[in-house]
Amino acid sequence: MRTPNGRGEPVLYLDFDGVLMHENVLWHPRRGAYLHAPDRYRLFQHAALLEEMLWPYPNIKVVLSTSWVLQYRCAGAAKRLPPGLRVRVVGATYHSAMGKDAFRMLPRGGQVTQDVLRRRPGAWLALDDDPGGWPAWSIQHLMLTD
Repeated sequence: MRTPNGRGEPVLYLDFDGVLMHENVLWHPRRGAYLHAPDRYRLFQHAALLEEMLWPYPNIKVVLSTSWVLQYRCAGAAKRLPPGLRVRVVGATYHSAMGKDAFRMLPRGGQVTQDVLRRRPGAWLALDDDPGGWPAWSIQHLMLTD
């Protein structure tokens, strides 16, 4: 098995919904992803802020921990990010060796921590709005968003 990108490096596990934008994102076969929220919200409205916050730290890699990867694959989901975030993406918690149903059954904390154990980053932080399924040892690495 190939060594995952990001091994030994600082990694940010990045969820999309509820982190980079309002949590109520829906998907339609013709429209694609769209936001069902008040008008003041838009898709990826906080992505530029995260890009700016990470700018002084060019060595931080990003692993996508979002369900968008199930629909768009890693490269397609990454394309929706601004360039400064997109170039940092080294993979996703969902990958081709996993079954979609098994992955969906895992809580987000389980998805991320399984990837941490597989990828073995040097340091890591997860930005997520889902507090479920995080083992006690991983809580110190979780930054919950509202």
